[in-house]
Amino acid sequence: MAVDRRIGKTRDAIFKAFLSLMEEKSFEQITVHEIAERANVSRGTVYLHFVDKYDLLDKCVEKEMTELRDRCMGVQENLDFTSSGPLLRTAEYVEQHATVFITLINNSGIPAFRTRLHAMLMEGLAEQIDMDGVNQGMNKEMLLHFMASAAVGVMEWWITHSLPISAKKLMEDISILLERNQMGPQPLDALP
Repeated sequence: MAVDRRIGKTRDAIFKAFLSLMEEKSFEQITVHEIAERANVSRGTVYLHFVDKYDLLDKCVEKEMTELRDRCMGVQENLDFTSSGPLLRTAEYVEQHATVFITLINNSGIPAFRTRLHAMLMEGLAEQIDMDGVNQGMNKEMLLHFMASAAVGVMEWWITHSLPISAKKLMEDISILLERNQMGPQPLDALP
């Protein structure tokens, strides 16, 4: 067990060093030597845990997304923006770990984060979306992409602007927008 704990501590030190460097400069400018130096380990130790800095980035994003999913997304819950539902918990988690998420999404070399967030939301929404009522007859995959893209876009705006409103207010506003725009299907010639 002691070996596993040391490995975990070393990986955590490397992740922290990597994220702190990403707060200072772009991903492309960061070297493995700088990561090792900041983590107080040898370059060989970094390479023992990660193939290269791209693998480190991938594992860092994966670690954050796994933590986000494990803490926030409840499979059996209804999609709920205003109470303690999974979307509010997701926003609150991002709010609590703002530095990490601001760093990941603001860094110019990080499309992987956006892609993973979109995939996670697609997975969560797939369980929740009701294809009866106003959604009856719609293509479920298209609807899922639309909703996940909108949510990721809003989250991306929120993160890139350094969380200008609270997680609770963000979800309340999204809920209001969804309620305002719950028009039934309309013929194309009736749209403005």
